[in-house]
Amino acid sequence: MPHVYEIMLDAELEQAFDVWSSYLDARTGEDPEVRAPLRATLRRARAAAAEGDRPSARALVAELHDAARDAGLPWAPVSHDPCTADRQARDYAKDERRRVLPVHLREDLDSIAIYLRVTGRRLRTVPDLDDATREDIRYVSARAGMALDLAHLTAARRELERLEAIARRCGVQP
Repeated sequence: MPHVYEIMLDAELEQAFDVWSSYLDARTGEDPEVRAPLRATLRRARAAAAEGDRPSARALVAELHDAARDAGLPWAPVSHDPCTADRQARDYAKDERRRVLPVHLREDLDSIAIYLRVTGRRLRTVPDLDDATREDIRYVSARAGMALDLAHLTAARRELERLEAIARRCGVQP
């Protein structure tokens, strides 16, 4: 079974490749000579990824963003904030994860994700939470999200327990 982190890294690159390919195949009216080097860079990035050199592939994708920005291409893909980028990579990885993870593990992870979402939603409705508690909620939720992304059941359960402890302290039914 491939390591889930590798699946996430591959999904991140595949998503970037698809977005850039779609952009470069679209008729945007931008100068084809300005876009030609972008095509070459995308080909190099795909080749690096195919050879298993993800760091080089990611560096080339970053180079695509820089080159498009420097050329002033208004329709070119933009770099996303880490949260949006992770959400998009998760979307790309979900089918592959379903294919490689055992059913019982997927069901356990899905259950934890539901409990985390519900508990987090209940905590967000608590009036007058202090800033430190809100920060704790964000921090624990982020750690839980990482554990779920990596299919690390023990860590995900531990973070759910931490979030439930915060909920009890705030008088919220977890």
